Amino acid sequence: MNGPKIYFTIPLFGGIGITQTTVSSFVVMLLLCIAAVVLGSNLQKRPSRRQVLVEKGVTMLYDMVESTMGKHNSYWTPYIGALFLSSICGSFIGMTGIFRSSTADLSTTVTWALMTSFICWGCSIKRNGVGGWLKGFTEPIVVMTPMNLVSEIAQPISMAFRHFGNIAGGSVLTSLVYSALATVSAAVLGLVGKSVIVGVLVLTVGAALLYSGVKTKKLVRKIFGIVFAVTGALSLLGLTGVPYLEVGVPGILSLYFDIFSGGVQALVFSLLTMVYVGNACPPPEEA
Repeated sequence: MNGPKIYFTIPLFGGIGITQTTVSSFVVMLLLCIAAVVLGSNLQKRPSRRQVLVEKGVTMLYDMVESTMGKHNSYWTPYIGALFLSSICGSFIGMTGIFRSSTADLSTTVTWALMTSFICWGCSIKRNGVGGWLKGFTEPIVVMTPMNLVSEIAQPISMAFRHFGNIAGGSVLTSLVYSALATVSAAVLGLVGKSVIVGVLVLTVGAALLYSGVKTKKLVRKIFGIVFAVTGALSLLGLTGVPYLEVGVPGILSLYFDIFSGGVQALVFSLLTMVYVGNACPPPEEA
């Protein structure tokens, strides 16, 4: 699996490469802006179903931010919401087959992680001043200064690599499964297609299993019946190059790696951001 492809280069500042990740990120940003305008327009006192769902989602987001960061930090909700939606949509856009997942590029997650770190440092400086912020690296004892520095550096690195690793790893594994299933499809069809008798036999067994599965409502028999029937039919037609086994199995993997893992990583990244920023912005009485 290769990195993001460079479409073209803008001749500024030594060359700015426009990659697949750049295009995917701008597409996600454009879609989110359009959704915000459409969902936020024509608000009524007697809300429609669409408005009720939007208000419920916004309320849930504010409740989550306030419960994690405190009510005094509720003004961070738009940022957290934008971060979560950019992350989950950036992962889901790879399922289109046209765009590459923006979160499968380390530069994307590193940028988000650095933004979180800069926000934390800015909040600490705003509350304690530059001297108070620097003093935090030498407490409780001077010997701890290297460990504190390592902790500050490791925070964005761990956030970035966790998100990137899960999405990119899922993409690599799915690609390997696609390649393996294509190879198996060609091998099976080549083996069955050597004899017309074997092809007819496989087709007959598949039809029998499919009929039995429909009659008894057994899903396993239906699946094997379809596989055997398609194998026999393609071998008799001489279509040995059709990767028919790629249908279905990668879809199941996609449910986990693209949908479940993408959603979980977006939630985890947002929660970690809320925790780190919340620690840097304690309630006024604690500050």
